[in-house]
Amino acid sequence: MSEQRINGQIRVPKVLLVGPAGEQVGIVRVEDALRLAAEADLDLVEVAPGANPPVARLMDYGKYKYEANMKAREARKNQANTVQKEIRMGLKIDTHDYETKRRNVEKFLAGGDKVKVIIRFRGREQSRPEMGIKLLGRMAEDVAEYGFVESHPRQDGRNMVMVMNPHKKKAQAMAEARKRKSDAEKAAQRQGDEPAASAEDAATPGDES
Repeated sequence: MSEQRINGQIRVPKVLLVGPAGEQVGIVRVEDALRLAAEADLDLVEVAPGANPPVARLMDYGKYKYEANMKAREARKNQANTVQKEIRMGLKIDTHDYETKRRNVEKFLAGGDKVKVIIRFRGREQSRPEMGIKLLGRMAEDVAEYGFVESHPRQDGRNMVMVMNPHKKKAQAMAEARKRKSDAEKAAQRQGDEPAASAEDAATPGDES
């Protein structure tokens, strides 16, 4: 991606000028736009060079680039940390196995990971895709607190696949898990620091004769 043209690099006669708060100033000569930028101690940045006339905005370009880089870095970190887990189940899954699979889907989503839920069709089950859609819909409803359907059920040969996305990003889920662990350790430490009851306090007073 090419760098945006700023200030003196903008060599068109006129621009559609946008103010620092996003307000439209109108079509102005580039010389006037540069003067307004200098007066406001801001940069003139070409944001839509293909428009007629090109669109330019008054902004703090250094701050804009810093924030854009931080957002890109955070996006890369979340993408790198996010893992796609797989859960496989049969169309005729029994209640106990279904609950086990559901808990695993919840655990993965709560941890910030995507989950691909796969139903395997056997034999003539392939002629009943509506049953697979119903089962996957049930799973999506049961774990809705932890994630949402990114890719709706689709048949792929003998399999039907649905992809779920977590509500929380991986970094957020990991931070919350670390906090829970830290809180639990502090609570355990506080319990360990409590003084034990003395033998005299613990003894049940008897009747004196």
